Amino acid sequence: MSGTTLSSEGLDARRRRALFRCWHRGIREVDLIVGRYADAHLPAMSDADLTELERLLDVPDQQVLGWVTGEIAVPAEYDTAFFHRLRDFHLNAKPGG
Repeated sequence: MSGTTLSSEGLDARRRRALFRCWHRGIREVDLIVGRYADAHLPAMSDADLTELERLLDVPDQQVLGWVTGEIAVPAEYDTAFFHRLRDFHLNAKPGG
């Protein structure tokens, strides 16, 4: 089970790949952080934000988790408006939702 609540039906190939990658990161906590954000925002995401998401998906899970939780400083090249929206979405998410 992937965990996604978003159907890939109707998504273009690039968004389908991104959705799969968001939910199959390796560390379940990061799957939940990135995957839930994708479920909520991927269909309407701009091409620029999709590019930022794809770039973030290339970063190792431990780093992404550390950045989101604030345990590791976010490098300037990833400290973008997109990353802030993803982090804030996670920090404001209701437990289990």
